[in-house]
Amino acid sequence: MSMKADAEGKAYDDINVTPMVDLYLVLLLIFIIMTTAGLQGLKVNLPKESAATSVAKKKIHAVAVTNSGQIHLDTYTVTLEQLEQQLGQLKASNPDLPVVVKGDSAAQYQNIMDVLNVCAKLGITSVALQTKPEKGQ
Repeated sequence: MSMKADAEGKAYDDINVTPMVDLYLVLLLIFIIMTTAGLQGLKVNLPKESAATSVAKKKIHAVAVTNSGQIHLDTYTVTLEQLEQQLGQLKASNPDLPVVVKGDSAAQYQNIMDVLNVCAKLGITSVALQTKPEKGQ
């Protein structure tokens, strides 16, 4: 059995395990990081909604006013009187009828006010005005 000697010639029989422990700690750290990086979230089976809740979803109707003064309900061109009649029918079937008014930036303000007056006359309280966000946002 041979013993190793240090620089002064003295024999030693112990092993320095510090580099080995450092290696194990680095491997443990890599293992912990890799396993936690793989867990993005828990998979959960979500419950399905019933047919009653899907029927209760509201359909939003859009009223567009062009720069020439034409009025469109969803995709159909209508007059102000036809708009009042069709919105009245929709309001009868859905008391909480949501309406979005899209007015062209070059449209006359009076045409948009006429559409808002029709909504107010029919008692439609859920009315929104659609705008386009600025390019910087």
